[in-house]
Amino acid sequence: MRIRRLQVKDFRRYRDLDVDFAPGLTVVRGPNEAGKTTIQRAIELAITRRATSGANDLNALRPWDAPADARTVISLEFEQEEDDVVKTGSLEKVFGGAKGTVELHYDGQDITDPTLSDQVVAELTGIPTEAFFRSTASVRHHELADLARDEAALRDRLQASISGADRGTSRAKRKLERGIFELATKGDKNPGRLKIAETALADATASLQAGEDGLVQLERDRDALSGARERRVESETALAERRSMLEKARQAERLTVERTAAQERFERYREASEVVKTLSALANSHPSANPLPVLRKVVERMRGLDTRIRELKAALAGEIEVTFDVPPEPTWRPLSRIAIMLVIAGVVVAAGVFVARTFLSIDIPSELQLLGFGAAVIGVILAAVALWLRRSDRLQQQLRDIDIDRRLRGRSDMEQELRETEADVAKQLETLGLPDVAAAEDLLAREEAHIQQIGQLEAQLKGLMGSEPTDGLPRMRDAAALEIEQKTHALEALGPIAKEPRARERLEVEVHDQETALERARDDEANARARVEANNVDAEQVAGYAERVAGWTDELSALQRRERVYVATLEAIERAEQATMKSATRYLEQRMVRDIAAITDGRYRRVRVDDKTLDIEVFAPERDDWVPVSALSQGTLDIVYLAARLGLVRLVTGDRRPPLVFDDPFVTLDDERARRALELLRRVAGDFQVIYLTTSDRYDEAADAIVELPGPTAIDDHPIDDGTPSVAASPEGAPA
Repeated sequence: MRIRRLQVKDFRRYRDLDVDFAPGLTVVRGPNEAGKTTIQRAIELAITRRATSGANDLNALRPWDAPADARTVISLEFEQEEDDVVKTGSLEKVFGGAKGTVELHYDGQDITDPTLSDQVVAELTGIPTEAFFRSTASVRHHELADLARDEAALRDRLQASISGADRGTSRAKRKLERGIFELATKGDKNPGRLKIAETALADATASLQAGEDGLVQLERDRDALSGARERRVESETALAERRSMLEKARQAERLTVERTAAQERFERYREASEVVKTLSALANSHPSANPLPVLRKVVERMRGLDTRIRELKAALAGEIEVTFDVPPEPTWRPLSRIAIMLVIAGVVVAAGVFVARTFLSIDIPSELQLLGFGAAVIGVILAAVALWLRRSDRLQQQLRDIDIDRRLRGRSDMEQELRETEADVAKQLETLGLPDVAAAEDLLAREEAHIQQIGQLEAQLKGLMGSEPTDGLPRMRDAAALEIEQKTHALEALGPIAKEPRARERLEVEVHDQETALERARDDEANARARVEANNVDAEQVAGYAERVAGWTDELSALQRRERVYVATLEAIERAEQATMKSATRYLEQRMVRDIAAITDGRYRRVRVDDKTLDIEVFAPERDDWVPVSALSQGTLDIVYLAARLGLVRLVTGDRRPPLVFDDPFVTLDDERARRALELLRRVAGDFQVIYLTTSDRYDEAADAIVELPGPTAIDDHPIDDGTPSVAASPEGAPA
């Protein structure tokens, strides 16, 4: 494909541009900002970019002074050699996003479909994408070393050059890798379909297992609930029986207590009845007709009179003897005299010694004075003894006088008193109807015993009856006997429990234990019911889990098969690519050797290209070894990569001849190498159309056509404001 004419409207610095190109080598020359790169970009967009593209970079391609509704328009007139026949055509693209249009006229066909037109242009040029075009046929001087910038596109074209068709292996690889990535990604944030399926299968399996466990647990809980309910019913039945027996035991205990109380009342009433009978008999059989107090008073008086009679009779039984003995002289008189003498003698001696020694100054021994004091003290003691003896003698004299007086009383008085006393006793005995005092004493004793027995019986009756009336004792006794009989029959009706000792205590313990067992049974039943109610597992839901597990199992198996297919396909493509790249790199090495040797004048004659990375090495004669091209000078590096790109273009485009657009790739070459590079371009222009963009005129003589672009002329006439004050015009020759 050879471009003969390029027209541009509203594209970057051009509002309207019309350029003609030669079929061979066209040099487009102009200063910086003349629009050379704009022409290169316009060719790239016209050949590779879809008119309906909505990329943001297209909005930046409009001129700065273009109106808001302006649309970029790029038109090409071209010719194509097919089977030694030159065919012409035209292509116009209006870039307007979704409203963009395209018109392709070629070989009698008018194509307006953007997709179809891009396919036809790609077939004509052998350039499928914009990235591939910029990696091979469209070269900027600062992008020469970026050979592998779109390695995937190069691989596709290399594969197509071997197989004869564009299979899009890189796109297929990307799809396969994306498919494998989407399948096998294990991340938590963006998991792959395999992990999603595995997780879903694991979740479904866990849910199924949990559901099955829940069903099993539900069955166990229901069995436990049934058992707990049975135990609760059994406990309630047993508790009811125990309570019934306990009630009977309590009733028996109550009846027993009541019967015992009735028996006690019966015995009490019976004994009280007998006491009443005895009291009645005793009340009618007193030994004395007189009340006891009267009898006791009379008997006591007769007892005193009888005692007096015996005393009088004893006194009158013999004669009264009176003796008049002269008592001896009291013994206290000599003793008192001696005492007085001792006191007087002692006082005189002591006083005489004192006076002699004090007033007469006669030396008399003090022992004599002490002897006088001692005699006086002894005399005082003897005087006290004599006084005591005197008092005793006087008391004895009084007693003797009394005895003599008693003996001297008259006998007649005593006999008169005896007669009066005996008459009084006889009168009292007559009143009582008794023969003597002894009989009265006996009667009093018998009456007192009788009264005492009555008192004891009355106390016994009061103890038996208390304040209860004694009139209805026989009736109350018979009622108590009837109650005893009734209670006995009631106890017999209760059965053996009434005869068992301590039955109530035993049954109360059993009832308490049974109540505790019933509470446990109710708690167990409540817990079992709570577990059953809390277990919300559903058999249908578990069946759904089973279906889901089966579905996810099938899905996971299908995805695993797909992953294996993708991996196998990717490995096959990579093996094919390796084979393709190996063949392509050998071809590149052969083509590059001639071009590099021609430009470097035979300095580098051996080139080696890595099959996997497309890294290029040359054999350096100075080192006698292979060195990477990155170790060479920038000019040599540009030559190597230019030769590589030319070789790639020949290799990947096959029989197609896209236009080669070079943006001054020889700017770093010296004049000699630039001349040899220009000769290389002349040879290349025999097969390809070459559009060379440069600022230099050293390539003009080799060009088939020269297109000169004017530089920008607009300037900003606004004064520069650098923050310093303006200076007035100076006189000629004066410094400004």
